[in-house]
Amino acid sequence: MADTMTYEAAAFTAQGTPREKVSLPSATFDGTVNMPVMQQVVKAILANQRQANASTKTRGLVAGGNQKPWKQKGTGRARQGSTRAPNWPGGGTVFGPGGSRNYSQTVPKQVRQLARKSAFNARARENCLLVIDQFAYDAPKTAQLQQLLARLDVADKKVLILTDGVKPNVFLSGRNLPKAHVMPFSDASTYDVLWSDVVLVEASAIGHTLAPMTEKAMAKVKVKKAAAPKTPKARKAAEVSKKAVAKKVAVKKAPAKKAAAKPAAAAAKKAPAKKAAAPKKKGK
Repeated sequence: MADTMTYEAAAFTAQGTPREKVSLPSATFDGTVNMPVMQQVVKAILANQRQANASTKTRGLVAGGNQKPWKQKGTGRARQGSTRAPNWPGGGTVFGPGGSRNYSQTVPKQVRQLARKSAFNARARENCLLVIDQFAYDAPKTAQLQQLLARLDVADKKVLILTDGVKPNVFLSGRNLPKAHVMPFSDASTYDVLWSDVVLVEASAIGHTLAPMTEKAMAKVKVKKAAAPKTPKARKAAEVSKKAVAKKVAVKKAPAKKAAAKPAAAAAKKAPAKKAAAPKKKGK
C-alpha cells in the first residue's frame, strides 16, 4: 500500500492569513499508509496505559468461615469444612485476577516509525494537514490560539498542534482548549495523529523556513462555545422540570375548557322549559 508521491499542504500565518502552498518532505510524506501496522501500534499504546485494577479474594482473604458448619458425620449432608469455600455463596474465588497482570506490549522501533509515517500520510491525503509559518508567542494567550483555530474553521474539531521543539507559551495557550493538543513534532505518536481531525505543523519542524509576512490587524472572529455534555443528574433534573412545566400548562388550560362548557349546559337546561310551555292541542 505504498504509492511514492509528493504532497502539498496549505500554509498560513500565526494569525490565519493564507500563504502559498508548501511541499511536504518526501522522507516522511511518501504516500505510505499501512493500516495493519497502525492498528498494531495504537493497540499497544492503549494497552501500555492500562492498569491491572481487577482483583478478587481467595478463601483465605474472605472474612468469616472459621467454624465448621456442621459435624462431619451423622447429618446425611455432604461434609463441609468452611462457609467461605468456593462452592458456598460469599466464598472465595478460585483462579481469579489478583491485580498482578501485565498488559504491556512491545513493538519494534521500525514498526513504530512505519506506523507514525502512515498516520501523517493519511492526514496529508485527506488535506487535513496545515502548515503554520511560526508560533512566536511572547506570552501565553489562549484567545490568540483560539482565534487562529476559528479563522482556519477548525475550532469545532480535534486539533493537534505540533511545534518545532518545546514551546511553553504555545503549550500554555492551548492547555485550556478541550479539543486542542499541543506537543513537539518529535513527540507525536501514531495515536496522537490519528486522534486528531486536523494537524497543524510548524514550518520549521518539517524543514521549511518561511519568510515573515507583513499582515494587517485582523478582526476578531466569534467562537461558538461547545455545549458541555450533560451529566445523568442534569438530565434527570431537566426531565423533571419539563414535566412540571407541562403539568402547570395543563392545569391552566383546564378551567378555560370548563368555563366554555357552562353556557352549553345552561342552554340544555333551558330547552326543556320551552317545550313544557308550548300549548297542547285540543281533542287529543
